[in-house]
Amino acid sequence: MRSILLSTLAGLLFLLSSTAVPAEKSDLTGVVNVNTTNAAELQLLPGIGPARAQAILAYRKKASGFKKVDELIQIDGVGERALSKIRRHCTTEGKNTARLTEM
Repeated sequence: MRSILLSTLAGLLFLLSSTAVPAEKSDLTGVVNVNTTNAAELQLLPGIGPARAQAILAYRKKASGFKKVDELIQIDGVGERALSKIRRHCTTEGKNTARLTEM
């Protein structure tokens, strides 16, 4: 019984390790313009899922856009740590050039 349990556990661990690479484990190149982008492009940013993307869009609409990337700290769920992960991939002007490349 114990060997069956261990075999099953080993199989599950293998499956989990061989699944698709999440955004945090991918290389993001380019930038996302937080003033013009959509929810799908915001989700290219590490740690930004559907809920945070919608919160960013709602804040952008309410504040009539972002003057500085650091204003993202005003978004519920975006703290200093999250901001430090995405800051270099965000801009307030220019085109969206962000692309994910698998590692």
